[in-house]
Amino acid sequence: MCANYHPVTARDRLLQYFGVDRPADVAPPELAFPLSLAPFIVRAEDRIALERECRIGQFGLLPFWAKEVAFGRRTYNARSETAAEKPSFKDAWARGRRCIVPTEAIYEPNYETGRAVRWRIGRRDGKPMGIAGLWGWWRDRETGREVLSFTMLTVNADDHALMKRFHRPGEEKRMVVILDEAEHNAWLDCPSERMASFMRCYPAELLDAEPAPLR
Repeated sequence: MCANYHPVTARDRLLQYFGVDRPADVAPPELAFPLSLAPFIVRAEDRIALERECRIGQFGLLPFWAKEVAFGRRTYNARSETAAEKPSFKDAWARGRRCIVPTEAIYEPNYETGRAVRWRIGRRDGKPMGIAGLWGWWRDRETGREVLSFTMLTVNADDHALMKRFHRPGEEKRMVVILDEAEHNAWLDCPSERMASFMRCYPAELLDAEPAPLR
């Protein structure tokens, strides 16, 4: 699971690796936690030449029935095995509201020393990761304010050579779904019945990890 990550916020890197520019009126934080505002990428509504669009939303998906934005503290990750049925995610899954979360690195706790040590995990080649996610709209019933939000999809990683090293001993190991660059358009365009085919672990040999305690 991923509750803390480094979004891709540099406009030149968003353009180079994802073909989008982020809205200029919002400066996302260097580190994102649940309820943080961060960029996510969707297919542009006009779909001209398969264009993509970068939006800014809350890290933590808000289903239409949520009563408050704080609900997103429970929905920043979605188990891919149950996303199609779980109330918090099934509407976004059924509507095919797929997104890509541009990410420089994720952070996970490692307990190999007997205590939790924060580690940074990123691509070995230094390129950003495109993480598969779901997104949605939410309207505050009292104020009418509309909020965009998103979640990262995850898969089981009990047998993953790298990701099995993280989280508490005895807990199920999970990892976010990192897409290959060649899959970005296919993920954004696939029908709902094919979404599950993208839910797999990213090769451990293409990732790098090191301790990165918070200062």
